[in-house]
Amino acid sequence: MDLDLTEEQQLLQKSVREFAEAEVKPHAKEIDETGRFPRDNFKKAAELGLTGIAVPENYGGAGMDHVSYAIVVEEISRVCASTGVILSVQNSLYCDPILRFGTEEQKQKFLVPFARGEKIGCYALTEPQAGSNAAALTTKAIRKSDTYVINGTKAWITNGGAADAAIVYVNTQPEKGEKGITALVVEKGTRGFAVGKEEKKLGINATACTELSFTDCEVPVGHRIGNEGEGYKVALSTLDGGRIGIAAQAAGIAQGAFEAALSYAQQRQAFGHPISDFQAIQFMLADMATEIDAARLLTRHAAWKQDSGARFTMEASIAKLFASEMSTRVTHKAIQIHGGYGYSREYPVERAYRDARITEIYEGTSEIQRLVIAAWVLKAY
Repeated sequence: MDLDLTEEQQLLQKSVREFAEAEVKPHAKEIDETGRFPRDNFKKAAELGLTGIAVPENYGGAGMDHVSYAIVVEEISRVCASTGVILSVQNSLYCDPILRFGTEEQKQKFLVPFARGEKIGCYALTEPQAGSNAAALTTKAIRKSDTYVINGTKAWITNGGAADAAIVYVNTQPEKGEKGITALVVEKGTRGFAVGKEEKKLGINATACTELSFTDCEVPVGHRIGNEGEGYKVALSTLDGGRIGIAAQAAGIAQGAFEAALSYAQQRQAFGHPISDFQAIQFMLADMATEIDAARLLTRHAAWKQDSGARFTMEASIAKLFASEMSTRVTHKAIQIHGGYGYSREYPVERAYRDARITEIYEGTSEIQRLVIAAWVLKAY
């Protein structure tokens, strides 16, 4: 693995940072307060190829690698975690499984316009009573001739209130457990498909995170991704890539908070000196810089492993576990360096602290990551 970014990746990082500073950052505070989904920024991101980063050009994507994907999510999340995870879901949780498991016809219909950013997608796995235990789905689908009839409710679906289509994981044969789960694409406007309540959250407030409900919702068999009963495999392999996105998001949130704390420490005066002159502050800044760098390297290593074509489940879980918990620690220190001002919503570190916390929960809690890592460690040694 070459730790240096390629010239193309460096140019991408520079252009995405400029875009984030000019277009995303000015609206970050406002969309956090209002919860407004940033459709305009989504469209502008699409113009830069950021809605289908690792999707081949012939399917509407930018044709880049997954290291580039991690770079993009980190740079966007550095200024706005909501926009960062919206793009992460679009790329890794929606486009990626259709690219890998979809038929050619499905790719033309359900991938091309989404990779181009003309449409928005979401990933509907979690249910009110089925989070970490993804095999315990109660949303059911019964096959009737050439259609599936879906009944049930999904919860905590990022992009759910804005999506044009959802990959919905349903139980088609409950008696088979995880081998009875199937993945179906359900389009907005399908009879029996409704968007439920939008969640009021601690952070990432502009993600259109909603319930999705299905009442005798009929979906053609041709909308099935993979074979019947293979949905659990699709879901878990998709989460491997998604966890790299969340690790990158966590690193970006922490980087933004670190930069704000560093700038504040160099300007804030106490006892006749900038507070950056004091060893207590210096030690915090040193720890923050060290942890961010470690998380970034773990994330890019996992993305590199994905690009190599090898199994990267453990690497993705390691990156997500460390980066998410790191982000909480770093944003905590950023508030401490700001003192009372860090507790004020006038300063961005308060938002970063709230946004960081979810990275330890969604796309697999820290506890689930430890179970995944342990399973691989026990198998390897």
